[in-house]
Amino acid sequence: MENVNTEAVVFDAYGTLYDVQSVAGVTEEAFPGHGEVITQIWRMKQLEYSWLRSLMGRYADFWAVTRDSLAYALDCLGLAYDEGVFDRILQKYRSLDLYPDAKAALASLSGYKLAILSNGSQDMLDAVVRHSGLSSVLSATISIDAKRIFKPSPAAYELIESTLGVAPPEVLFVSCNAFDACGAKSFGLRVAWIERVPAAALQSEMHAMQGVGPVTMFKAMRMRMEHLGYMPDHRIGSLSDLPALLAQPVTTRSGASRPLPG
Repeated sequence: MENVNTEAVVFDAYGTLYDVQSVAGVTEEAFPGHGEVITQIWRMKQLEYSWLRSLMGRYADFWAVTRDSLAYALDCLGLAYDEGVFDRILQKYRSLDLYPDAKAALASLSGYKLAILSNGSQDMLDAVVRHSGLSSVLSATISIDAKRIFKPSPAAYELIESTLGVAPPEVLFVSCNAFDACGAKSFGLRVAWIERVPAAALQSEMHAMQGVGPVTMFKAMRMRMEHLGYMPDHRIGSLSDLPALLAQPVTTRSGASRPLPG
């Protein structure tokens, strides 16, 4: 295998750059005492609905998926709501909080093409990128809308090369979502998975509890590596680990190596 340089670093958006748990403030404000469970059911169903729609061949954009999954969560809990409350919660997805290390990490990678590839609809992504101030550092914000099928479909990852003009071996794809990391690796991208919840920490958390709460269950279901036969190339603890990772030499199958550009 020939030596290749990393030309682009492409990020997942939700859960990777943007903290999906930051909706908990608005869910708790709207439904005191229920915010935590609403937040976790909402995110779980949001992902599930994206996969179900892909399998069914019945595409609806991620805004519709996000709306439907919020309705599911509230209906599941038997919570009455009006359109004003519902819309106020829903709109938080246009202004999700950045992870604290995101801006500094992206600023340190200015020598690469930086982009987002997300299941989010284009208008959702444009809004949250604009709100967070990342517009100036990104070469592209890519929605799967163009393919009308959600990650981890291979068709979604094809958008990286067609948009950025960078071949898969020259891309480092970064995601906190294990399903996404596996999908990207299966497609042929080099992958860094952000392991924000180490196995030992989660196990201690679960063993210490009399019953497993919604947040802990979410961590167990969505924040550990999947057993799908495709493993990421790298495991990192946070976005701030990326500069050091990219400074490491790339070793090819022949054993040759060279440092990546900084």
